[in-house]
Amino acid sequence: MNFDYSDDEKQLKRILRDLLMSESDIRSVRRVLDGPAYYNGELWEALAKLGWLSVALPETYGGQGLGYIALCSVAEELGRALAAVPFGSSIFLAAEALLIAGSERQRASLVPALGNGKLVGTMALAEKPGPLSPNNIDAFFRHDQLSGIKIAVTDGMSADVAIVAARDGDDIALFVVDLNAPGIVRETVNSMDPTRPLARLIFDKAPAEPLGDRRRADWSVLERVLDRSAVLFAFEQLGGADAALEKARDYALTRQAFGKQIGAFQAVKHKLADIYIANELARSNAYYAAWALEEDAAVLPLAAATARVGSTEAFERAARDLIQVHGGIAITWEHDCHFYYRRSRHLTTVIGAPIQWRKRLVGQLANTNAA
Repeated sequence: MNFDYSDDEKQLKRILRDLLMSESDIRSVRRVLDGPAYYNGELWEALAKLGWLSVALPETYGGQGLGYIALCSVAEELGRALAAVPFGSSIFLAAEALLIAGSERQRASLVPALGNGKLVGTMALAEKPGPLSPNNIDAFFRHDQLSGIKIAVTDGMSADVAIVAARDGDDIALFVVDLNAPGIVRETVNSMDPTRPLARLIFDKAPAEPLGDRRRADWSVLERVLDRSAVLFAFEQLGGADAALEKARDYALTRQAFGKQIGAFQAVKHKLADIYIANELARSNAYYAAWALEEDAAVLPLAAATARVGSTEAFERAARDLIQVHGGIAITWEHDCHFYYRRSRHLTTVIGAPIQWRKRLVGQLANTNAA
């Protein structure tokens, strides 16, 4: 087990970082925040054209087949750049669900289109406040049609296809829905991070088909998708946390107070040290989870929950303390600090609230100890 990227993967990260520095600087993120676009279309086209969307997708479906470690490195760089694109929704969630449980026809028709950026995908799960669980799903599927309401759907305003959790009789199953079909109304939702906008989707007898062929994807399949995506989102959070730390450090080395750099004051030193420690702990957990994901190891549910909890806490701390280090200027609209806080808050709940993942972690530890 190697707790680091290979030389090839490090080179991959450097190439992507150079692209993001030219195509996705903080000014481009601000343009999405202030403008009418739901995401950075130019960056999305560049990522698709250069093959970054399809890094881990199987070659059978037009991907490069480089594996999940490579995809983790991509996620980390996208997080560092605060990239305003629907990468996570489309690749970490929709594509993963199709690869895990989709029929061959569904995979062949949708996965290549997601990988080349011609389609944007998402998952529509939550319907009400509270934990993501079968008891909180009321949307239903009947006669090849889906009805119900989904809230807080990330990138739901721009997505073309969604994997939707709904009731099929007494069971919960996953369904593939063309979001451009009739019977669907989309409503924008105010959120902390408009660069990763949320939507409310209203389905009224919308055409839908079960995910899968002979055996419909059920709640256990959804949990597998969430475990995999938790690892990938953990790397996105880790990238954001590292960028926030660097920004706080740089400011502490240049800002003067009482005739000296503020980085010389013990309170600031300790704050930066605490961020660094949290980031490094999150990194070790994320690397272990990446190995488990790549190997499809039995410990993946435990490793994914650990990585998710650690990276969530690290990014929240880094984004919060970045504002603290900058002081009053950080809370102004014109400053860039709030972008990190916005993204940290969004990623905190994108696949379930922190308390849900902590409970999942505790449950996995109990199962491991009982075995």
